Amino acid sequence: MCGIVGYVGPRPVVPLLLEGLRRLEYRGYDSAGVAVVEDGAIARQRAEGKLDRLVERLASHPLSGRYGVAHTRWATHGKPIERNAHPVTDARGRVAVIHNGIVENFLPIKRRLQAEGWEFSTDTDTEVIANLVSSHFDGDLAAAVRRALPELEGMYACALVAAGSREDEVVAVRQGTPLVLGVGAGEQFLASDPAALLAHTRDVVFLENGDVARLTREGIAIWDATGRAVERPLQRLNWDPIQIEKGGFKHFMAKEIHEQPQAVRDTFAGRVDFESGEIAFDWLELSRETVASLRRVQLLACGTSWHAALVGKFLIEELTRLPVEVDYGSEYRYRDPIADASVLVVGISQSGETIDTVWAMEAARERGARLVALANVPGSQATRIAEGVLYTHAGPEIGVASTKAFTTQLVALYLLALYLRQQLGRPIERELLAALAHLPQAVAGALELERATDELARELHTATDVLYLGRGIQYPIALEGALKLKEISYIHAEGYPAGEMKHGPIALIDEHLPIVALASGRRTFEKVKSNLQEVKARDGRVIVVTDRDPADLDGVADHVLAVPAVSELLQPIVNVVPLQLLAYQIGVRRGADVDQPRNLAKSVTVE
Repeated sequence: MCGIVGYVGPRPVVPLLLEGLRRLEYRGYDSAGVAVVEDGAIARQRAEGKLDRLVERLASHPLSGRYGVAHTRWATHGKPIERNAHPVTDARGRVAVIHNGIVENFLPIKRRLQAEGWEFSTDTDTEVIANLVSSHFDGDLAAAVRRALPELEGMYACALVAAGSREDEVVAVRQGTPLVLGVGAGEQFLASDPAALLAHTRDVVFLENGDVARLTREGIAIWDATGRAVERPLQRLNWDPIQIEKGGFKHFMAKEIHEQPQAVRDTFAGRVDFESGEIAFDWLELSRETVASLRRVQLLACGTSWHAALVGKFLIEELTRLPVEVDYGSEYRYRDPIADASVLVVGISQSGETIDTVWAMEAARERGARLVALANVPGSQATRIAEGVLYTHAGPEIGVASTKAFTTQLVALYLLALYLRQQLGRPIERELLAALAHLPQAVAGALELERATDELARELHTATDVLYLGRGIQYPIALEGALKLKEISYIHAEGYPAGEMKHGPIALIDEHLPIVALASGRRTFEKVKSNLQEVKARDGRVIVVTDRDPADLDGVADHVLAVPAVSELLQPIVNVVPLQLLAYQIGVRRGADVDQPRNLAKSVTVE
């Protein structure tokens, strides 16, 4: 969850570290800090709260140095106060460490070190790392880290600097939690997320589990978990640094909502031959024999990606007739799942680092399942353990609440369903691809509802509860709409199958409860309309997202958000857009931090 950034090179280190933290603040904002090596000693500044507090502290108490590390924190051990902020130093002031993750056995190590005379001044597990490494330090920081690691249990990523090192160096460690190195000319970088590096380099190295890396001006050296010197592949990212700026929008979330027409187009561009009707991927190839041998598909995901998986179930089952199961990544490996070579397992994660999903994928792999990753970040952990990868091409998504990552996941799942259909030897009808070609324009049309959703936000921002309803393939969009509202505005919201309303939620309906319903297409429109008549009979306030003529909803809807119509299988991608806008605008009206909602982090890398 926490954000890590480090640098060694000729440039002034503190401004560069702060710039990196700006890119990573979405990963945690309980506190922030920076440590540099200055005149042979460690100097640091830390501040409780968001990054601006640290910037103010540095303005009055500046630091300078040749190299250093910086951190923005999402608290796991110890309250989010300055005393527990990173970087954390050892009792002798020789080693400074920043840390993302959890050291599971920190307590017995702490007690042993205390018995040896090492003092502790924080409530964090991170301080164990600092003192443990310092106990092994003799001038070679990387060697000290390698000696300390066998004692640590858990999953973590760390960056360290030391006073008294034999050369200018930053040392990085990865054990289960993401860490990426940036390679420059006479300078090296590290970060939790490639977004923090793009302004300086696109040449990156993703560390593997157990890796220890030493960064110096001359280059990067890496040792694996056995202590053997290794080389990890250098990858070149094609993300444009301008993509990670707000681009004139007030918030990243607003920018990313409006980027969806392009992101949707980028996700299917180059993968669909509209003339021949064929689907092909760069990083995913399943032979016809392999697909013919499949008996089941399992989709593994968490949060918003889980909602995408629920839509994917409808898509894959309808287009291939293969049965599909959808599992929470956090639950899958705890129920002894049934998976073998006849099962295709698809792990869905925007970052490719969601630890619950990655571990679920590994459980499936251990059972012999065929493994595919659906992710947005090249080189991420999910993509490295999978046999094939389906990238979404959404570009960097900075806002914690996922928007364009979700819609591009739906596009990618549609492409996967078509691809499996193709490999099963079944025709891909031209209307299935024609609908895809028109999708970016339809998403752009849905964005034109921004003024209408803003007017609704004026009315709804004082609500205490909201119920979202949908049927069939629209039911997952009701779940996603409710999740967005909860995340962004802190209003309690619940998504429900419209047909299940009478089995409980109908007891909540009165004139104070807003109902947001999705009524689209032919299959379930009349059924949803009938459910809404039950709501109106109990004085509920009804807002409907529909691709039908608003006149079809006379008498049952107080407000209609009419979106462009596409095929029923792709309509969820269009319908979710006004729900994203509404959640964003309600959150803004309530004064919430929509880019960085409280208690949430973008990439969940701890269990």
